[in-house]
Amino acid sequence: MKRVCLAAFLIAGGVPFAGCSKPPPSAPALPAMPAIPIAAQPKLATIKLWIGPEEMTTEMALTELQEQAGMMFRTNMAENEGMIFVFPEPLRASFWMKNTVLPLSAAYIGPDGTILEIHDLQPQDTNAVLAATDNVQFVLETRQGWFKRHNIKEGVAINTENGPLHKVFFPNQ
Repeated sequence: MKRVCLAAFLIAGGVPFAGCSKPPPSAPALPAMPAIPIAAQPKLATIKLWIGPEEMTTEMALTELQEQAGMMFRTNMAENEGMIFVFPEPLRASFWMKNTVLPLSAAYIGPDGTILEIHDLQPQDTNAVLAATDNVQFVLETRQGWFKRHNIKEGVAINTENGPLHKVFFPNQ
């Protein structure tokens, strides 16, 4: 910090008694955003998915804030409901269950809409469940055990009511 203050002092032309610890009086203070959501988010827009032969209504987490809140603080989810997370490009997905009281299952899905991995997630578990691949573009969260109860395994394709996942969420690619 001393180096930063000295550098600021020298750059400013050596104005006597200049400080580095406070913003100028004219700069308005911005409200701090919580690092982690503190309440359930409102229900998000939905889309119908077909996971193999099964139909599911899913909320769409499309923004960073929607993704961050996810299913936190939610207390119920119907059998054929879920939440789909859409990432702008493939990545190594990593999900945790902080402030999530419902036991969930998560399908890590490739850009082509095929399920790559299925993981059971435990309530309040803050250990991240890291994907085995860096090719995950979508994640679908459901009630824990949904994939097993409906005989859905890795390799099953997921489509929407409007076509393949990638074409619906990335129509210009």
